[in-house]
Amino acid sequence: MLSALKIENFALIDQLDLELKPGLNVLTGETGAGKSIILDAIDAVLGGKASNRWVRTGTDKALVEAAFDIGNDDPRIASWLSEYDIPAKGNLLTCRRELTTSNGSVRSRSRLNGVAVKKPQMEELRRLLIEITAQGQTLQLGSPDLQRDWLDGFGDSKLIKQRQKVAADYELAAAAKKKLDTRRRAEQQRNDQLEMFEFQNKELSEANIEAPDELETLQIEHHRLSHSVELQQQSYQLYQILYENDNGGACADLLGEAEAILADMMRYDPEVNPILEMVGEAIAQVQEAGRQINAYGANIETDPQRLEEIDQRIAQLKQLCRKYNKDLPELIDYYQGIQASLAALHGDGQSIDELEARYQSQQKVLIDSCDKLTKLRQSAAQTLEKDLVAQLKPLAMERVKFKVDMRSQAPTVNGADVVSFLFSPNPGEPLQPLVEIASGGEMSRFLLALKACFSKVDPIGTMVFDEIDVGVSGRVAQAIAEKLYQLGRAHQVLCVTHQPLVAAMADAHYHVGKHVVMLTTTTTRKARKAKANTETGTEVSTEVSTESSTKNPTDRPTEERTIVKVTPLDAQSRRDELAQLAGGRSHSEAIAFADALLQQAETIRKAG
Repeated sequence: MLSALKIENFALIDQLDLELKPGLNVLTGETGAGKSIILDAIDAVLGGKASNRWVRTGTDKALVEAAFDIGNDDPRIASWLSEYDIPAKGNLLTCRRELTTSNGSVRSRSRLNGVAVKKPQMEELRRLLIEITAQGQTLQLGSPDLQRDWLDGFGDSKLIKQRQKVAADYELAAAAKKKLDTRRRAEQQRNDQLEMFEFQNKELSEANIEAPDELETLQIEHHRLSHSVELQQQSYQLYQILYENDNGGACADLLGEAEAILADMMRYDPEVNPILEMVGEAIAQVQEAGRQINAYGANIETDPQRLEEIDQRIAQLKQLCRKYNKDLPELIDYYQGIQASLAALHGDGQSIDELEARYQSQQKVLIDSCDKLTKLRQSAAQTLEKDLVAQLKPLAMERVKFKVDMRSQAPTVNGADVVSFLFSPNPGEPLQPLVEIASGGEMSRFLLALKACFSKVDPIGTMVFDEIDVGVSGRVAQAIAEKLYQLGRAHQVLCVTHQPLVAAMADAHYHVGKHVVMLTTTTTRKARKAKANTETGTEVSTEVSTESSTKNPTDRPTEERTIVKVTPLDAQSRRDELAQLAGGRSHSEAIAFADALLQQAETIRKAG
């Protein structure tokens, strides 16, 4: 049950703290007074799509907080809270959502009992807590998909499980069909593609391309072989410079002389010993370099045959790269892709016959599942037909006929049934699709009766109706009022209405109205001060009057603002509100009519 609603800076609401009661709660007020804003706030706090229009003009942050008394009626809620590690706080569940605007976009944060949650989680919880029947939903009654979903919702858990099995079987059959279709398309294209891929595969296979850096390695070797004479000559020159020179003056010899001089200097000054060690190391490195360059030069050979082989291989690789417009690493990847494509064209080990047999087997399983689902739906349809007619009769539709028509179609993820609600409000008239024959008032009553049927199988705590009584009056309005009151015995019902007959049956009555306030320089300063003190933890209460002050010359009007207020009505104010709703009468007649409505409502309550 929704026990309390706190709203700040939401649409036209600047500040609202509303306590709701068990049973039937009614919101009344002039058209455009802001009644639907209350429902928007409930939608918002339970994960509705965030909108810039929800944040009050002149502010950048809106807050909606809803407190639900979950009691012990529905173990599904306790199980859900446990699944997501949301701490329980007795029977109280607090949903909080903050909306912040910045640079034209809106961000939101949601919390449950202080724990941050994501939008999908809020949407899951919403289905357990509340059901909102909004204006215009009667227009959706003609949707076969919606009618099918309603029928399934009326069924038992066995029906729901079978529908889930149908969905799973459909996915398996669809996957088998997709694989079969892919294989068939591959078969159709097989000849042309196979010829091309096999030619390319043969060409690249014969080229023996494996190493992505082969071309670079060959070019280095080619450069070395084509300059082998120069390298031999240069290595010999370097050997002479470093190690052995027929004319003397090799680097090793000069370092040897330096070593001898340093050794002689050591006799007089030991401090030159580090220099002597460095020269000694240099001699060893120069000698080793000389030996290695000598060996390098000795091993260099001119190999015209190898050079020719390299030239041919480089030319082959470059020609293939140009032909396929790829560098060598890309060409190797392409070659591997061709091999995979050839495997796919050959069916990856599975023939069309094998895939066809697998698809037919999955399709048979799906058809069998759909048949079982159809039987369960037929059983649910029979119960719904009886219950719905029973719910419609008290709504001034005593001789109505209703039938759930089910036609077969190809299996889908939702089964093999097309569901259509057929309706005949008058004796002698044939059953026809609901959306084609029902008037606006009949559609409203049908939707209310449907919700009443669902209330028997759905333990949801709060039901919200936004002008469910639109388009009806007189005896029909009274029947709707009594039906809403009866729903309120097992559920909390929140209803927006313009009907005095409905409002009179309420257990709790609230008036919604717009008020224009004149902000002054004084009140503006107070608002700033209140905000500053709130930020520092000090509570300051400010009240903005609808009249600008004339006592203080500094209190000058700055702007007009519209706000929405919700007022719980006591016995006297409720009497006046019902008289206002009745309208079209003198004041005394309207008051008398309101008294009559309240007396009639009390009689119905006692009788029920």
